[in-house]
Amino acid sequence: MSSFFTTPASQKKRKRDDDTSASVKKKKLTAPGPAPKVSKNRKSQAAIDESISGSGSEDDGPRRKASDEEQLSSSDSESEDETGAQRRLRLAEQYLENIKGETETVGFDAEDVDRDLIADRLKEDVAATKGRLYRRIASTLDFSAPSVTSFRADTQTTTSIAVCPPYVYTVSKDITLIKWELPTPPQPPPLSKKKKKTKPSTKPPPPPRRRPIKLLYTRGNPHESRNPKYEHHTAPILAVAASADGKFVVTGGADKRLIIWSATDLKPLRIFTQHRDAVTGLAFRKGTNQLYSSSKDRTIKTWSLDELGYLETLFGHQDEVLDVAALALERCVSVGARDRTARLWKVVEESQLVFRGGGGGGGGTSEKRRPEKHNRAVTNGDMAAPPLKSYAEGSIDRVAMLDEETFVTGSDNGGISLWSMHKKKPVFTVPVAHGLDPPLKPEEAFAEAVPDLKAPGEPQPRWITALATVSYADLILSGSWDGWVRVWKVSEDKKRIEKIGVLGKGSFEETNGQNELGEADGGWDEPSKGIASRGVINDIEVFERGEGDKVGLCVVVAVGKEHRFGRWKTHQGRNGAVIYDVPPNMALEAATNGETQEDGNTNKEQSQG
Repeated sequence: MSSFFTTPASQKKRKRDDDTSASVKKKKLTAPGPAPKVSKNRKSQAAIDESISGSGSEDDGPRRKASDEEQLSSSDSESEDETGAQRRLRLAEQYLENIKGETETVGFDAEDVDRDLIADRLKEDVAATKGRLYRRIASTLDFSAPSVTSFRADTQTTTSIAVCPPYVYTVSKDITLIKWELPTPPQPPPLSKKKKKTKPSTKPPPPPRRRPIKLLYTRGNPHESRNPKYEHHTAPILAVAASADGKFVVTGGADKRLIIWSATDLKPLRIFTQHRDAVTGLAFRKGTNQLYSSSKDRTIKTWSLDELGYLETLFGHQDEVLDVAALALERCVSVGARDRTARLWKVVEESQLVFRGGGGGGGGTSEKRRPEKHNRAVTNGDMAAPPLKSYAEGSIDRVAMLDEETFVTGSDNGGISLWSMHKKKPVFTVPVAHGLDPPLKPEEAFAEAVPDLKAPGEPQPRWITALATVSYADLILSGSWDGWVRVWKVSEDKKRIEKIGVLGKGSFEETNGQNELGEADGGWDEPSKGIASRGVINDIEVFERGEGDKVGLCVVVAVGKEHRFGRWKTHQGRNGAVIYDVPPNMALEAATNGETQEDGNTNKEQSQG
């Protein structure tokens, strides 16, 4: 019995029927019949083609509009026909037209001004996409007359501060986390066309609120250190950070804990105990909920707050990691205290760049040993020359990023160093940025009833205890225990740090710089009047607020009687925080407006002539 599997392969092939083949031949041999019917789409397309071809004649009827589907098909065919170079040219022309619409000037139409504005905008867009410094805001702000407001609670030394406008978060050594609401800056009343007749009131208008409002408050218990289920810190809180979307607040403390809080009600969401020592610094990646934490266990850890989970650990430092900073790219910069290195971590590439410090802070023991090139670098115009004494860098304590390739560090020898990722040594260093402390008095150094009158030791530089920058801008703020927040800017060639002034007191010349001992004005032995930030400046946070050309700067400073890491020295002052509202430079704005009006008038006269 035959089956499919037993039949030979020649018989398995299917044969075409004769009827089907004959019908195919008949179709080919038959005479052509009437033309097939044309579909409606083809008719409409033919009508459109006829209207386009006969657009020059006046006798044709009204033109018919193409449907949306036909327009899309025509645009697709055009995009398919154009080459890559033509497409790039078309996109560039569209981009330039959009920029022209955004940069239209009122009052005159000058091609030169338009060309300059478009060129500046193109440069800014390229720098922004590459993460480079492109904003020059230091000259547009008036640092001599900011409005100063201090606020405090009944707590110990404020160790760190975080800002997510309009809220401020402060932490202190007594395991306290407080949420504050910042006051909004006063705005001018709107201009109304019709003025209503109202009786003049005898009462003066109420003054605007200046002090922040205390909203929420939570405090830990140091006696719960052996309780693993306790949902709070049990030792001083050393760092705090707030996410940009306003959902999370993160704190790290000396109890090795990293706690994620809900920003709305300050309730703990998750507690991490992966660090083996105190958490010293926190930084969010700009625009995301990715977090970097530094610790005294010599590691940096990355976290994802969207999943409330741990990602990875970065190893490399040989000593305690005291601070960390980050911007938009997936990388961070950390400083390793007494290993005297700053490390830029490329998280995606799983690599790191090591920058080694340990210099003398821009000084030399004598003028002969000091290089002439460096001698010119540390001298800023008519400012006082740096001291001859060299102070070795023992520890790098602070770091802040200017852009993705440039950052600044602060050290225990009072030096502020500018770094570039293309060089392993600092590009520029400001020595003894906050002056020197006077030497100890004989009665403080000796226990004898009649101590030696010769003062022991020498004046020592004040450490850089706080450092802050404005993202992708040329502005740097530094703090120590001299009572002043000092303002610096990066030069246009990114090779120098230049002095601007002291926040709230004007320029360095007004504070007379340093005295014979190199002690900056505002030292605690002879405190000068007008000091707002009395104590140790443990942290600085900066953000911009305002609209249009009237954009000011809000600087929030954490102040305490002690350093955030120890109690080896107590300074005069109060535990709390200070707010500086820096207004825009109105004189500069008026001058630029006058110049633009003059240019517009000259262009009008030239066009009329």
